[in-house]
Amino acid sequence: MRTRAADRPPVLGLRENAAQFALLVAVNALVGGMVGQQQTVLPLLAEDEFGLTGYTFIFTYVAAFGITKAIANYFAGTFSDRYGRKPVLLVGWLFALPVPLMLIFATSWWWVVAANVLLGINQGLTWSTTVVMKIDLVGPARRGLAMGLNEAAGYGAVAATSLLAGYLAEHYGLRPAPFLLGLAYTALALLLSGVFVRETRGHALLDAGQHVARADGLHDHLHADLTDRQILVQTSIKEPALSSASQAGLVNNLNFGLSWGLFPLLFATAGLTVGQIGLLFALYPGVWGVGQLITGALSDRIGRKHLITTGMATQAAALAVIALGDGFAGWAAGTVLLGAGTAMVYPTLLAVVGDVAHPAWRGRAVGVYRVWRDLGYAVGAVLGGIVADLMGLHAAVGVAAAVSAVSALIVAVRMYETHQPVRTRL
Repeated sequence: MRTRAADRPPVLGLRENAAQFALLVAVNALVGGMVGQQQTVLPLLAEDEFGLTGYTFIFTYVAAFGITKAIANYFAGTFSDRYGRKPVLLVGWLFALPVPLMLIFATSWWWVVAANVLLGINQGLTWSTTVVMKIDLVGPARRGLAMGLNEAAGYGAVAATSLLAGYLAEHYGLRPAPFLLGLAYTALALLLSGVFVRETRGHALLDAGQHVARADGLHDHLHADLTDRQILVQTSIKEPALSSASQAGLVNNLNFGLSWGLFPLLFATAGLTVGQIGLLFALYPGVWGVGQLITGALSDRIGRKHLITTGMATQAAALAVIALGDGFAGWAAGTVLLGAGTAMVYPTLLAVVGDVAHPAWRGRAVGVYRVWRDLGYAVGAVLGGIVADLMGLHAAVGVAAAVSAVSALIVAVRMYETHQPVRTRL
């Protein structure tokens, strides 16, 4: 008699877990699509239907999203280590159900802010959990590739859905057409997560049993039995690689949060159409998403640190190009470069956390890292809004360029190389 897949003992490896891995990639694409449905549309909705003009006020929805997503990341890591990954994933998708309807029927801007609070919880619980589940499945050798595939799916879907939402908004209006995408994504994700996704905590326990300390002794102080408070301190401040990754992640998402609220308004100053704005906005996560298919695997070959340093420096240069631009061609070049820099950084930072964190507290470490990273949404929204109100849109982008350059310097000085290549098949 055949043994059912769910009853088989866990085995580590990308090839050995290809079906579940591919399913989780698809689920994470739907997670990204929930963000993409609104990125092009909401800043325009704020001005056209709600009459908002102050940049700081318009960016409230990005700040609300970032803060709640950051908090949800922490609980996603804690609960996934305590109760399992799949229950957290399902609960996260339940929070997404009201979001498209609230955006469709919003009668005031505060409905939009409330919808983004729920979306932040959805994103924190679901994205963090799919990250942890993929790290569980693949084992130590291919973490970079796994994270590249995960983030490529998520941000590729952000780009594709942003472009599609822009098209729908241009041809059918800002509401309700773009947000019908979110209803479809949520229904499909609940079906896949509830029926087909399997629990992966057993793979993490297997990984913990096979865990081998580094020969150089760098992680000897990071034991399997750290408390939640110790994990928070190590990931945030004390451990050089983990804390460097946390600050770089925050700055990376500062740029994304600022772009989310500010880029459509900046591009509109040149008289571009909604379709052109949607295309420009899609270029950034599009290049970012596709690029991670290369950079994640590349970090498994050449290491993590230099990719992260180069990526943050590239983001700084890209933002400078955008700040100095005033038309479609210059902005297109800048957004492509920004996507390339982000692709170098995004999966590689997650791989660093997977390298350093013990499998017994990996979920919590990923959660803490993603708390800091996703606080960047709120910091970028608030910083961008204040600078834009005081000095203009171009100046706000210029400030983000300077912050990114400082972040690159911190990584170059403080982070050590965390990856020791292991020769193995996929």
